[in-house]
Amino acid sequence: MSEFFGSPHALLVLVLAGFLPNEVWRMAGLWFGAGVDEGSEVLVWVRAVATAILAGVIAQILVQPPGALAGVPDWLRYGAVAAGFAVFMLTRRSIFAGVVSGEIVLLAGKWWLG
Repeated sequence: MSEFFGSPHALLVLVLAGFLPNEVWRMAGLWFGAGVDEGSEVLVWVRAVATAILAGVIAQILVQPPGALAGVPDWLRYGAVAAGFAVFMLTRRSIFAGVVSGEIVLLAGKWWLG
């Protein structure tokens, strides 16, 4: 199973250098943005930019998969994106649901292939 997830040291570095610093800014955003109207033009623009960045990252990963993802067949990567997009549309455009479902399809497909 360690081959699938990588080394524990790499995962620890990922959490300490990637996840935790990001959480500080997320909490600051929640605190500062508590009084902002969700329908305001600024928030609509921010949401559009965030969605565009996510789409760009997904396209980059599909076309030029990095690291271990390069060993995943193209059909599985594209199928995971299609499943994630379908769930995104079915859940009233929930980015979280779309990303999580795409990841589940990718992980289940990789596990199934062995």
